[in-house]
Order: sequence, then C-alpha cells, then structure tokens
Amino acid sequence: MSPLAPVVILDLDDTVINYTGMAEECWRVICDESADALGLDGPQLHAALMVERVAFWDDPERNRLGRHNLLEASRLIVASALATLDVRDDAPAVALSRLYHERRHELVHVYPDSIAALEALRARGHRLAMITNGGAESQRDKIVRFDLARHFDYILVEGEFGHGKPDERVYRHVLEQLAVQASDAVMIGDDLERDVAGPQRVGMQGVWIDRADAGLPAGCTIQPDRVIRLLSDLL
Repeated sequence: MSPLAPVVILDLDDTVINYTGMAEECWRVICDESADALGLDGPQLHAALMVERVAFWDDPERNRLGRHNLLEASRLIVASALATLDVRDDAPAVALSRLYHERRHELVHVYPDSIAALEALRARGHRLAMITNGGAESQRDKIVRFDLARHFDYILVEGEFGHGKPDERVYRHVLEQLAVQASDAVMIGDDLERDVAGPQRVGMQGVWIDRADAGLPAGCTIQPDRVIRLLSDLL
C-alpha cells in the first residue's frame, strides 16, 4: 500500500456523515403511518415509493436538479408513486415529502469514526479539503450543524461553485486553491464515478469508502486505488 497523499479530499454525504443510510427506513415508517388515510396498504405504498425513488435519482438530469431542491424532489417522487396507485391529489405528496424531510433531518448524524479520523489526519500533517454536491443552503447547513468547517483547509459546495462532481473543473479548482499537484492528492467518497473515477481522470488517487461492505458492483469497470470501510482505515 502506497503512503497516503499529503492532501486528502473528502466527500460529505455518506462519507463523513450518514445522510442516506436511514432514508429507506424513514420512508417505510411514514408509509405505514400514512397509508390508511389514503386508502392504501403501507408496504404497497413503500414499494411504489422505492421504485420511483430509484428511477428519479438514477436519471442524471433529475438527479442534478433534485439535489438542489430536495423537498421538491421528494414531492415529485411521492406524487409519481401515488399516481401509480391511482391517488392523484397533490396534497398528500406535499404533506408526506415535508414529513420525510423533518424526520430525516433529525436522523442525519456524523459517523462515529469521522471526527477522530479527521483530527488524526491533520495531526499527521495532511491538508484536508471537502467537495460536496448539492444545494448551497442544504450542504452548508450540514457543515455548520456538525461544526465540520474547522477540520478543512478548503470546502467546495456545488451550489456555490456552479459545477459538481464529476466535472473535472471541480477537482482542478480545489487543487488550485490548495496549490498542489493532482499526484499529491487523494479523493475519498462513497460514489464510484464522482469520488473515484472523476478524480482519477485528473491524476488524483480515488479511494472508495464502502461502509456497507457490499463490494464493487458486478461488472463495475471503475477500479479504486483503495477500498476502505471506515475513514479510520486511512490511518
């Protein structure tokens, strides 16, 4: 294993904080609570939501627009799911999407290993940066809420910069801000395209964090320079 690069760039969601890990269960509980009032079955509503949720976020354009307005993205997903079940009133979609965001906000948290790993990396002399996709307000809210900015020399938020991963301009801008060569930087994150392949294309190393220990997807052509389960594995 080669030594860790002097500059360590990290993703935010599902890398430093647990953002989507509880999403499906959150929806499951909401569906069970709300289905009777809609004349539906809880598991049936949840199953329809999961189908529409995957379809929405797998579409590159809807993904790009949705991550800048998460509440509206959830409304569209719920409305599509309800439509497949012959419920076409928009009021339930609005109510369920708002409830989901309230519940999910309460559940989001920093992974137990994250802060200690960040502090240890800085103590060892590494410079740290963050690149996170998403809207400026939502991403900065999480950064402030969990007091993360103090750990980083530079933070790039897609909604502030105007471009997001895997656009090469994003990685190059951070390298320029830190005045380092790509060969002296490594990117760590949970998304194989945005956090591994994208950085590799500009000459950085790409480390995939696989917190679920699921392994690389079948047929995956992206080869991370390293696979870790916890940020503390970097140490």
